[in-house]
Order: sequence, then structure tokens, then C-alpha cells
Amino acid sequence: MKRWLAFVLAIEVLGIVTFSLTYDSLDFRIYRLGGHAITDGTSLYDEQLAEHWYTNTPFMAALFMPLAALPLTLARLLWQLASLAAFIWACATTLKLSGHDTSLKAVVAGGLLLAPVWHTFFQGQVNLFLLAFILADMHRVAEGRRAGIGIGIATAIKLTPAIFILLLLATRRTKDAFTAAGTFAACTLLAYAIAPDASRLYWLHTFYDTSRVGVPYISNQSPYGMLNRVLRGTAEVGDWYTAMTVTIGILGLTLATLWARRGDWLAAIAITGVTGLLVSPISWAHHWVWIVPALTVLIRDNNRVIAACAYVLFALAPMWWTPHNGHPLQYGFHPLLTPVANCYLLAAVFFLTHMSIRLRREPPQRGSMTTNEPRMRLSQPPRGRFSTRLARRDGGLERTAGRDAPGGVGAARPAVRFWRDAREYRP
Repeated sequence: MKRWLAFVLAIEVLGIVTFSLTYDSLDFRIYRLGGHAITDGTSLYDEQLAEHWYTNTPFMAALFMPLAALPLTLARLLWQLASLAAFIWACATTLKLSGHDTSLKAVVAGGLLLAPVWHTFFQGQVNLFLLAFILADMHRVAEGRRAGIGIGIATAIKLTPAIFILLLLATRRTKDAFTAAGTFAACTLLAYAIAPDASRLYWLHTFYDTSRVGVPYISNQSPYGMLNRVLRGTAEVGDWYTAMTVTIGILGLTLATLWARRGDWLAAIAITGVTGLLVSPISWAHHWVWIVPALTVLIRDNNRVIAACAYVLFALAPMWWTPHNGHPLQYGFHPLLTPVANCYLLAAVFFLTHMSIRLRREPPQRGSMTTNEPRMRLSQPPRGRFSTRLARRDGGLERTAGRDAPGGVGAARPAVRFWRDAREYRP
């Protein structure tokens, strides 16, 4: 089995390298042209690059200035290999958060077959870097360590990761939230120092202008994209949509916060990532790399049938099988076509509903996190020579009731009883 996994993974990596050397990925070419144009006044946003508008932040363009100085093929190869490394890192971090001893090779090999992942390589997109930055930061949060820099950088590259700053605030990780916000501000000011005219144009006009992209295109799997297709145009989507977006954000963040308070940070991360995709007006099919932590949550919790269905859905991406590219059947409501054309969106709604039902049915675990401190399993033995000797005498943390009878006062407050026994202990 291990040999087969290694063989499949080797074929996938070879395919990425070959593809990088032979195919001119559109989004990467636009990124690189943005690196060329950022210092040239407002041309970054006033003029089309490769017949498309540049829609990312000035900081993203500034990051591509070194790659813009390299030959196109070499720059593209380095970018794709770095994306692969970021994906492997993201998968490893996800496994750490899940607490399961699963083969990293199996996760990476299976993950590369998911449409959002391979579509990211096809377009030369930045999504896997954002996933890696955020997961690395949230892993530090789960361990009770200082975090925020990775989330801040991700937010400076694309604005959608800002929802994780709100998660940090909601879970009382205030210092980490300020670190993320400060990092975002520092990156944005750096880009302003490099290209002040382009930065002013972006932050005052461009960043909220959805007319620069094809909102109704089938790849946009956000609620805004779905409504534009069903209602036949952006003019039919009124100001009420803002209230809908705020409601989705509040409900999603509340659900994520409740899971975080139980100590299940992987569930909180997956829910927040999916919520960000629903809140954003533009959620292209390659943005849905958050399926990786979501699938991990489902598999970890033994929801294998749901996980298998989700994997098949995101591997096949059936919305591409429906009429699109301006086809008349793309617009309006059709009982059979509309659910398939918005399958990622419906899968996200199902996932959030599933996680909310599980939250109600399953009682909080012992030792769940209710403060800023990381969760510690009650069955974990105390550390240190003195504590080990005490644990051997009293049977560890699970017997911290000590001399009190089961169900007595000492049993009701095991942590207090443990430390009182520790003070009274004499070797």
C-alpha cells in the first residue's frame, strides 16, 4: 500500500512539474504582470493585464516583484513547487489538529485529486498559500501559543481571510487578533510605500467593485453568484443581500466559536473557512480548498458516508457539466440544473447544518476549553519527577478526589483537590 501511495504521489508531482513547464497559467501570468505594473502609477488597476482586470491587493502585486524579474517559465515552476510545498504543510497541520495518526502521503495524494486543489495549480492561484498560513496560525492558537502573523499576511494578500480575525476576537484571543490586524496594516502600509497611487485607487474604489469580474460565471459558487444566475443579473440583487451576508457571517462565526469553546479547533477552522466562502461575493471554484479540513473533520468523527459523498462531489465538480459560458439555461431557476450548478454552495450549507446538529446532539467533552487556555485531557498524567511520584501514589489526575469519597466535594473540584494534595505531599 505504501508503495502504491508513493507511486501515485510521484506521478502527481511529475504531472505538476510537467504542467508548470508547458502551460501558461492565466492567473499566475496576471500576478506576474501585476508585479511589473505596481510601480507604474495606477496602471495596475486602470489597465487590463492579459485582457483581465487585476483584482488582488497592492501587497499581492508587491510580493510578485521578485518573480516578475525572472523568466516566465522559471518563475511559474518555482511558484507551483512552492504551492505544492504549502499544500503538504497544510495537510500535515490539518492532521496535527485532527489528532489522528494518518498517512500524510495518503492525504496529500487524495487531496491533489480534489478539483479546488488541482484547479489552483491549473490557474497558478494563491489559495494553497493562504490555507497554509491560516492553518499554521490556528494550530498555534489550538496549542495556546501566540499567533496572528500568518492570518494577517493572508488577509493582506486577499481580504476573505479577515474572517479568522473575527474568530480570534470571538474566542477571546484578543492579542492574537490585534497581532493579525497589525500585520495586515503593516503589509498594507508597505505596499502603499511602494505604490501609493495604486494603493489609493484600490482601497478607495476598486476592492468592492464586483463589476470587474464575471459574477454570474458558474465558477462563482457564492450565494451572490447563485442569486445573480437565478435572478438573471446583478440589478435584481438589492441591498437586502448585505443583511443576508451579515446573517450568514454571524451564524457561521457563532457556530465556530461554540466548537472552539469545546476545544475542537479543527471544526472551528473548517466552519470559519466555509463561512468565509459564503460571505464573500466572489468564491471561485478554486477558492474552495477549505474542503480539505472539512473532509478531515467528517472522517475524524466517523461520518464516512458523508465524507465519501463530499469527496466525490469535490473531485468531480459537476457544476462544470451544466450549461455555462453565457448559455441561456445557465440563468433562471431550473429544478434539476440549479442544484447541480450550485453544488459547492449547497455542500457548504449542508456542512454547516450538519455541524450545528452535531453540536446540539453531542455533550461537551470533559476538559473542553472555556477560557484562553488550551484544552488538556483529564487523563493526561502530570509531568515532572515530583508530580510523577505523586501520580503513582494517588493514581494520576483521574483520582484527584483523593481521600474524599466518590461524588464528594473533592470529586466535584478535582483540580483544586489535586493541588491541595500536592502541597500536603511529603516524600
